[in-house]
This record gives sequence, C-alpha cells and structure tokens, in this order.
Amino acid sequence: MGAFFLWPEDGRWWFWLILGVAGEALIIVTSLTDAATARQVVADMLRQTNDPAEVQTPALRSVVERALDYQQRIAQAIAHAPSRTLQAHLQDTTAGIQDWIAGLFRLAKRLDEYEGDDLLRGETAVLQTALQQLRTRLDSATEPNVRAEIQQALRGRELQRENLQRLQRTMERARYQIDVTLSALATVYSQLLLMSAQDLDSARSQRIGESIREQVASLDDLLGTMNEVYAGRAGGA
Repeated sequence: MGAFFLWPEDGRWWFWLILGVAGEALIIVTSLTDAATARQVVADMLRQTNDPAEVQTPALRSVVERALDYQQRIAQAIAHAPSRTLQAHLQDTTAGIQDWIAGLFRLAKRLDEYEGDDLLRGETAVLQTALQQLRTRLDSATEPNVRAEIQQALRGRELQRENLQRLQRTMERARYQIDVTLSALATVYSQLLLMSAQDLDSARSQRIGESIREQVASLDDLLGTMNEVYAGRAGGA
C-alpha cells in the first residue's frame, strides 16, 4: 500500500500530463537507441561476412575497409533523414548496398588470390621459354610422328598462354572496377546527404537506385568472368 503514496489524491491534471510526457520521451529515446543498435548490428554482420582481415594485400584490404565505412555512413545518413517517409524511401532506394559490398569483397578476395600466387607470376616467363624450345625442336624434327607430338604440345602451351593473358586482362579490369565502385559509393553517400523530402520522386533518387543496381550487376558479371577464366587456366595448365 505504501508504494502508492506518491500518486495525487486531488486529481490534479498536471501530474498526468507530466507522466504522459515522460512516457513519450522514454518511447522516443528507446526507439532511437533501438534504431542505432539495429544499425550497428547490421554493420557488424556485414563486417563479419565481408571481413577485411581475410584480404592479405594491404591496398585491397583498405578498399574493403573503405567500402564498409561508406555503408555505415550511408546508414547513418538515412537514419538522420528529416522524416520517416524519406527514411523509408531511402532504405528502399539503397536496398542493394549490402549486395554491392559483398560483390566488392568477393572481387577483392579474387584479386588478392591472384596477387599472392607466386607460381602465376612466374608462369609467363616459363611459358615463353617452353614455347621457344618447342618451336626450335619442331624446326629440327623430321619424323612425322615426332613433329605431330611437338605440334600438339605447342597447341597446349599456346592455349595455356592465351588463358594466362586473358586472366591478366581480367585482373586489370577488376582493379579498374574496384576504383569505379568506390567512387560510386562515395557519390551515393554525398547524394543522400543532399536529399530532402522534395526528392522522394525526383530523378536524383532514381539515379541512386539505378547506380546501385548497375554496380551490383557489373560486379556479378566480372566475378563470373573471373571464375570462368580461372577455370580455363586450370584446364589449360
């Protein structure tokens, strides 16, 4: 019974008003805290599945770190949008960001494997020497069977060289794509900072969504090509 001694007995309205305001403030603070916690949970999960520590090459590891930082800043920019309607719209617009980060991470991992492949780095010189030796043997060979064997070996080595050259070109394209992706992430972030409620159906909003979708598609296409080239190199080796 003593626990209720603070409740007013004269029905004063101001007590209930203060209590109501305090309750609303608590709800607002709790919702803000929950939203911040949710953003941090998403950021942590994204970092766990796209862990920069798995990338050994410092420059590529830095790329993944910067991409994750942009993602977190984009999430914060959306959370600070001036209205819930705009927040929901921006969340829909940037729904592909996590796929974008995941594609960039896979690309960095594949490039990292390429950079760390000591055998691959020396393969070009080895192939060139082998091709020269086979051509010299073919020039001096007179037996039809021997010449046929040398020619078959030459075709195999030439195919191997073509696969290696294609792989090198693909890796150069991947390095370029990484730069493009980071620039696009930075652009999306800056555009989000400038958006207001008037931009809900604007061309700027549409461009953001289109840019994200295009980048995800480009990364997927390039990763598919890289996997194909790696398989071709293995088959030709």
